[in-house]
Order: sequence, then structure tokens, then C-alpha cells
Amino acid sequence: MTRPALPRRGIYAITPDNMALSALTEAVEIALEQGVDLLQYRTKSGDLSTHRAAARAFRRLCTKHGTLFIVNDDLELALAVEADGVHLGQYDREFETLAVNHTRDFLIGISCYNSLARARAALDAGADYIAFGSFYPSHTKSGAPPCAVDVLRDARAERQVPIIAIGGISPENGAALLAAGADYLAVANGIFGQRDVAAAAARLRALIEATESTFDV
Repeated sequence: MTRPALPRRGIYAITPDNMALSALTEAVEIALEQGVDLLQYRTKSGDLSTHRAAARAFRRLCTKHGTLFIVNDDLELALAVEADGVHLGQYDREFETLAVNHTRDFLIGISCYNSLARARAALDAGADYIAFGSFYPSHTKSGAPPCAVDVLRDARAERQVPIIAIGGISPENGAALLAAGADYLAVANGIFGQRDVAAAAARLRALIEATESTFDV
């Protein structure tokens, strides 16, 4: 089997940790209907059975809508629900062993925060994509270290790899990140924290499409 192909550019939606599963499942489907390209299931609370139930529900919805499904920080859960990939962070050293396995059929993404050195190490080890941020104040991770937009430019100049920008992103500020080299805008509160989830996701979709048209000229 081969690893899933990442779309050229897109919306990388991240589930929040403050919604009941039934409400979150409904919100996720609404967002997927508006053209989300990747969905990451991220949770820091609840028990294993709750995590499995949520991950299975989101896996089904992503399959239905043709969206890639990523699990945050939990390789065992990602494999159990046949996710398309796993996203690992600062303290997840297992990626170095996983990434060199060229027969794996799942994606590995790595949080690089504001560190080009970490990005280089992740890519040299075989990671499929890298993520930088926080670029703006974040509701989801209020203590995340800030990241300058120039980091995106430098990363793009060094490597032609999928790059995700994260942290306080909205339709109003996302264009600058795409122009600097980001391929995907990772958004949690900017979609799921809005009163109208469909409208929020649609605005991001319009930004992605408008930017793609500009790049293709």
C-alpha cells in the first residue's frame, strides 16, 4: 500500500477539546461539506473509549467526504481506526523510527513550532509534512511560542515539502501565510468556535481558492 496523497493546498481543520461529541460530530460534518481537506482529531481529555468512539466517527465522516483524517499524538489510535496519518509534537520521539519505514501506508506530520532546525531534522528523518506556528494568538494553545512569518519563507526556500501554518488563523490573516509559503491553514477555533461553522469554513475555502488562482497565474 502507498501513503495517501496530500492535496496541493487546503484547509487543515483541528477539532477542539471543549465540545460534546454529538455537537462536535455535527460541526465536523458541516465543515467537511464546505471543503475541508484534512481533519485532525486532537484531544487532551476523556478516556480511551471516548477517544476511540470519536475517532471512529470522524474517520467515517472523512471517508464519506473524501477528507484525509489525521490523529494527533496517538499512533495506536491512528492505526486502530485506520487514519490516514498521525501528527506528532515536541516530545514524540517515536517519529524517527516510524518515518524511516518507507513501507508505511500512513502520513507522519511533525510540529516544528518556530524551529527550522527541527523541521530539517523531521524531514531528514522522513516526515511527510511539517507545521509551524503559532503565528497569531491562539485560543487552542495560548502558551504556544510565537513564530515569525519569515520562518515560512525560509522553510519554503529550503525545501519543496508540504508546510502547514497554525495559530490564530482566520480568513483575514491567512492570505499572508499562504503568500509566505504555507500550503495549508490549520484552524480550530476559526471554524469550530464560530457561531456559523459552515460560513467560517466556506470563507477559508474561498481564501484557499483565491490564493491558488493567484499562484497559478
